[in-house]
Amino acid sequence: MSTTPAKRLAGSASPLECDIGFSRAVRIGNHAFVSGTAPLDENGRNYAPGDVEAQTRRCFEIALKALRDVDMGAQDVVRTRIMLTNIGRWKEAAKVHGILFAEVRPACTFIEVNRFISEQWLVEIEIDAIVTAVAT
Repeated sequence: MSTTPAKRLAGSASPLECDIGFSRAVRIGNHAFVSGTAPLDENGRNYAPGDVEAQTRRCFEIALKALRDVDMGAQDVVRTRIMLTNIGRWKEAAKVHGILFAEVRPACTFIEVNRFISEQWLVEIEIDAIVTAVAT
């Protein structure tokens, strides 16, 4: 008889979670998936308009907190997606990614998109993570 792993959810300060019906992160077994994470402050307001580097840092802060909320961390990240409204500014986002994941080195994709829900958002990120080591 097999059992299905329990689904664990993590939320964030996004005012859209209830309206849209999504979780910041979902963990099932050893896998976790972090939703597209926008640069919002603790009160759900736009963060650092015009600053790709600061917005990227904020997106990763939110996403990595969501992973911690489901007992995972940066060391478990296997894939990141960085979506930008101006791909010409990818190096600003890459700088933050490089600092956070220099040792982890997940698969990483940069994508240009037309726009996000808020025109002040210059970047959104997604993360996939897998726990490969089990604590004893």
